[in-house]
Amino acid sequence: MNGAVSGIVIVVYLAIVVFEIAAIWKIFTKAGQPGWAAIIPIYNSIVMLRIAGRPAWWFLLFFVPVVNFVIAIIMLIDLAKAFGKGAGFAIGMLLLSFIFFPILGFGSAQYLGPSAPMGSNGPRIQPAI
Repeated sequence: MNGAVSGIVIVVYLAIVVFEIAAIWKIFTKAGQPGWAAIIPIYNSIVMLRIAGRPAWWFLLFFVPVVNFVIAIIMLIDLAKAFGKGAGFAIGMLLLSFIFFPILGFGSAQYLGPSAPMGSNGPRIQPAI
C-alpha cells in the first residue's frame, strides 16, 4: 500500500513538472525566444532575464543570499509587465507558480516587449535562432 501511494505521488509530481516546463516553453516562444531553453537549467534563467529586459549578468545575483529573493521578485514583476500583467500577477507567479506560469504561457497574454530598459540604447533582445 505504501509503495502504491509513493508511486502515485511521484507520477503526479512528474506530471506537474512536465506541465510547468511546457508552460515556460510556451512563455519563451511567445517572447520570441527558443522554447527548448526552458529545459536547460542555467540558460533558462538567463533567457527569462532577457525576456524581462534585465541584463544576463543579473544571473550571478541569484547566488547571493537574500539578494536572490529580491532579484527574483524584480524579475517576475518585469516578466509580468512584459506580458501586460501587473505586480499582483507577479506575486502570484512567485507564490503559486504552478498556477500562474501556465496562465501566462497558455492564456491570451501577448508579449509586449521587455519592461525594463537595459541601457541607453534600450533593450537588447536577441532573436531566436
